[in-house]
Amino acid sequence: MEEVLINCNKYTFIKEFKDNTLLRNSYNALTQKTYGFDFEQWYQGGYWGSGYKPYSLLEGENIVANVSASIVDCLVLGESKRYIQIGTVMTDSAYRNQGLARYLMKKVIEEWKNKCDMIYLFANNSVLNFYPKFGFTAANEYKYSKTITKDNEVIVAEKLDVPLDNNRELVEERVANSISISRLTMLKNVGLIMFYCTSFMRDKVYYLREQDVIVIAEFKGDTLYLQDIFSLSEVDLDNIIKSLTNKEIKTVVLGFTPNDVDGYYVNLLQEDNTTLFVMKDKSDLFRDNKLMFPILSHA
Repeated sequence: MEEVLINCNKYTFIKEFKDNTLLRNSYNALTQKTYGFDFEQWYQGGYWGSGYKPYSLLEGENIVANVSASIVDCLVLGESKRYIQIGTVMTDSAYRNQGLARYLMKKVIEEWKNKCDMIYLFANNSVLNFYPKFGFTAANEYKYSKTITKDNEVIVAEKLDVPLDNNRELVEERVANSISISRLTMLKNVGLIMFYCTSFMRDKVYYLREQDVIVIAEFKGDTLYLQDIFSLSEVDLDNIIKSLTNKEIKTVVLGFTPNDVDGYYVNLLQEDNTTLFVMKDKSDLFRDNKLMFPILSHA
């Protein structure tokens, strides 16, 4: 803990507090108030590890502002990289426009700028003018899709109820030891993947028993959104797609950049209310190589 003075007001700066029930509850309360979810189930499941680091300001016993740093180790075009993703940026409504987020952003950047290969974040439309003040610039991402024609009558994938112990262990093992299928992929970030599998995407987890593969997928109309694949051995992406489609599915959109892009259309990724920002000297990585961060890497 460190006492700090920001615009003539006193606060306590804290980090590494996940095992402090009082502080964690306050953090969850602010997250719920700001974003409509919290991290308690994730914590109780044992998935909140050392890779997710909130930097927070306290007034009294209440967390009133936060900026988090997530350590995201990646394999990028065959090279190991350590990236830092900034996220869970929030300030209690009663404390906004007082410089708290600015203080925490500077704190995180100063601590990590010389310890990683890149710092990045995803911003909503309301703060697009905020992050360039810290040296970030907007960067385009690129999505891959293809038109498919399959005459399968049924989809052979089994939907999993991940919170069940056996299913959770099945998913965890494959996530932890998965073979990369992407030009930009996270390495062994079980905690973040399980956050999705036990919350926002818990009804989108499937098991291809014959191939022993876990997939995260969503079906909307005639389109399959294949968000990620986790396998203990090399897989044929076309075979995975075949197992997930029937004659009603006409298009597949990938949530990652495939290793083999032949046969795919590549287009600018345009997500509602989401823009990638990276430190200025790194923005050409995505432009020159037509990459995207995997959907499930967003912290």
